[in-house]
Amino acid sequence: MHAYLLAMGAIVLWGSLAALGSSLSHLPPFLLTGLALAVGSVIALPLSRFDWRQWRVPLPTLALGVYGLFGFHFLLFLALRHAPPVEANLVNYLWPLGMVVLAPVFLPGVGLRTLHVLAALVGFAGAALAIVGGKAGTLQVGGLQWGYLLALGSAFIWASYSLLTQRVAAFPTAAIGSFALVSGLLSLLCHVWLEPATALSTQDLARVVVLGLGPLGAAFFLWDAALKRGDARKIGLLSFLTPLLSTLLLLAARGETPGPHVVVAAVLIVGAAVVGTRAKG
Repeated sequence: MHAYLLAMGAIVLWGSLAALGSSLSHLPPFLLTGLALAVGSVIALPLSRFDWRQWRVPLPTLALGVYGLFGFHFLLFLALRHAPPVEANLVNYLWPLGMVVLAPVFLPGVGLRTLHVLAALVGFAGAALAIVGGKAGTLQVGGLQWGYLLALGSAFIWASYSLLTQRVAAFPTAAIGSFALVSGLLSLLCHVWLEPATALSTQDLARVVVLGLGPLGAAFFLWDAALKRGDARKIGLLSFLTPLLSTLLLLAARGETPGPHVVVAAVLIVGAAVVGTRAKG
């Protein structure tokens, strides 16, 4: 149970990302991500009790961490440039489904029951409904767009990273600080390479700090701690709550009332999570 509470902590923080990010939408995404990840890496200091040795991991493990944190955001941002944002976001949210169905591939001794797959598909349907809402008639699904492949790639990266962290030699959760710091620096390099120079106000900096300490900081540490203690398939099912929480927080920030589709999405996701997490094997 402790593992799933940790996972829910990460999911709640990620659910706040859209609401927090909307106030910083005027900043280039790589700049925003780079700064926030650098801020988030600082969480490792008190977590490790300022023991720098806990930041050190073998080079392959560091490469895996950068693959996950940087690779996910890099492909997602490129996807949002080359495909309609709603559709790209929907494809990206295949990563919880990927965690469920790829678990037997990446984790020896882990099986997959029909109930896990069905729960994951129902969860994705709920996530899709939360993301698309009443805009289903406007989805642009005709033709093959590179943006969709990039979004699919970002989903695969996060699912595989989450599973592969359980295959490498055990490392302290504080080492996520190294992953975040290196990924943040790479994101800032992408900003210099791909985006225009941008000045930040004092208010922008304050919001970046909040973003870095929350959804782009503490969430990654909570996620790692959860995966070290729980069943990746069940954690993947819980992750479908992220777009639902994101939608609810955005509506609350705008002073809007959730529509019927949000209620249906909630029923699908919660139902899938309850059924899937009770599946044995």
